[in-house]
Amino acid sequence: MSLFSVTSSSDQRFLPSSRGGIYWRDLDWVLLAAALATTIMGAMLVWSASLADLASPTDPQSYLKKHVVNIVLALALGYVASRLDYRWLRAYTPVIYVISTFSLLLVFVPGLGTKIAGARAWIQLPGGFTIQPSEFVKIAVILMMAVILSEKDRADQEPRDKDVMIALGVAALPLLIILVQNDTGSVLILGSVALALVAVSGARTKWVIGLLLGSVVGVLLAIQFGLLKQYQVDRLTSFLNPTADASSIAYNSTQARIAIGGGGWFGFGLFQGPQTQGRFVPVNESDFVFTVAGEELGFIGAGILIILLGIVLWRAIVIAMKADDMYGRLVATGIVAWLAFQMFENIGMSLGIMPITGVPLPFVSAGGTSMMAVWLAVGLLQNVRLHSQQQLP
Repeated sequence: MSLFSVTSSSDQRFLPSSRGGIYWRDLDWVLLAAALATTIMGAMLVWSASLADLASPTDPQSYLKKHVVNIVLALALGYVASRLDYRWLRAYTPVIYVISTFSLLLVFVPGLGTKIAGARAWIQLPGGFTIQPSEFVKIAVILMMAVILSEKDRADQEPRDKDVMIALGVAALPLLIILVQNDTGSVLILGSVALALVAVSGARTKWVIGLLLGSVVGVLLAIQFGLLKQYQVDRLTSFLNPTADASSIAYNSTQARIAIGGGGWFGFGLFQGPQTQGRFVPVNESDFVFTVAGEELGFIGAGILIILLGIVLWRAIVIAMKADDMYGRLVATGIVAWLAFQMFENIGMSLGIMPITGVPLPFVSAGGTSMMAVWLAVGLLQNVRLHSQQQLP
C-alpha cells in the first residue's frame, strides 16, 4: 500500500462524522478538562513569574496578554486537528513531514533565525513573536513513523526490518538538524518517541535493544567528537553533583530547589514567592515554571499540577489502548512518549534529579510554539478517539 493511497473500501471507515452532536458526544471530556485546567493553572504561574521578570514597565500584564493570545491560537489549532478527516491526515502526512523538516533549516537563514540560550532554534517574527520549528517536528515525526510502521498486510504482523529502518531514518534526519541547532532537549524527546513507536509497533526485540545501546553510544561519541558544546555537557552532568559549581552551571538547579523547598505545604501565595518575585530563578516563566508552583502554591498546589498532567497522560494511554487501528495506536503512543518524557524532564530538572536541557513544561510554560504543539497533540488524540468511537457497533 502506498503512503499516499486511500483505498475505496475503507473510505467510510476512515471518515469522521461531520454531525456536530456526535462529535461533542464522543469527545474525551476528561482529557479536555484536564488539559484546559492545566493550561489555566499554567497561565497564572506564567503571570506571576512575568511580573517580576519580563513585564513591561508601562504594562505589567503585557506578557500575560501575549501568553493568552498564544493559548487562544493553540485551542483553535487543537480543534482543527480533532476535526481533520482521518483519511486526509494519513494520506498527507508525508507532506506535513517534509514541510516541518524543511522549516528546521530556516533558523540558519541570516536575519531570520535567532539564538536563545545557546540554541539557534527559533525563527524571529514581527511583533516580538518567535516560532520554534522543532516543536511542530515532534508531531510530524510521530505521524510519519506511525504511517510507515502501520503499513502491514495483517494486524498481527510485525513490521518488516526495512520499514523499521525507514521509520528510524525519518526520525534521524530532523534529529540531526536539531542537534546542529544545539537543542539537546528536543533531541532527547525525539529519541524517546522513536524508541516508543518501534517498541509498540511490534518490531523485533533486537531493534529496541539496538536503539537503547545506540543511544548510549551516540551520546558518548557526540561528547568525544565535540558535537555537543561544553556548556551542553556541563548542563547534562550538573545534576550528578549540583553543589560542585553552584555559582555557574548548577546555579539554576540550586535556586530552583531552594524555591520549591521554601514553599512548604501551602506556599507563600500567588505573586508572593520571594525566590520568584526576587528573580533568583532564571527563566521561571518557561523552563523553570514548576518552581513557581512549588514556591507560591506549595506541595499541595504542585501536587495538583502533577495530578492534572497525570490525568492527561492517563487518558492518552487509554486512547492508545482502545484505538481500532495500528496507525491511531502509534500516533497516540508517540504523543504519550513525547509528553511523558518532557513532563518528567522539566519537573525533574527543577527538582535536581534530571539534567538541565531547557524543555518547557507542556500546557504550563510560556512559549507559543510549545503551547500550539501540545494542543495539536490533544486534537490528534481526540481524532483517534473519535475514529475509534465511530467504529463501535
